Amino acid sequence: MSPFKGQTGLKRILNATGYSLAGMRAAFLGEAAFRQLVLLNAVLVPLSFMLHVSRVERALLIAVCLLALIVELLNSAVEAAIDRISLELHPLSKNAKDMGSAAQFVALAMIALVWAVILL
Repeated sequence: MSPFKGQTGLKRILNATGYSLAGMRAAFLGEAAFRQLVLLNAVLVPLSFMLHVSRVERALLIAVCLLALIVELLNSAVEAAIDRISLELHPLSKNAKDMGSAAQFVALAMIALVWAVILL
């Protein structure tokens, strides 16, 4: 067992919340792509409430936006882990980073597709 897994109950939840907030802060301060997605969400999420769409459609419009933030957080985590291992150019490191980028591309395409389908 990991020594970092010793907490239970409310203490574990509080610790996990702190780690999550620290991760979001690190992403916001250190990742331009994350800041850009936060800005996109700051525009699109309120816009979704101004549109005459059903609740399910609104939920989808918001969900795809939040999904892109999740994908960017995971992509940034993969990149940080790869860079922590080595800054040396390696084909496997390149593949891992490229796949993270591809995942983000798909998430952004999904935003465009879902918004287009619902609005057009």
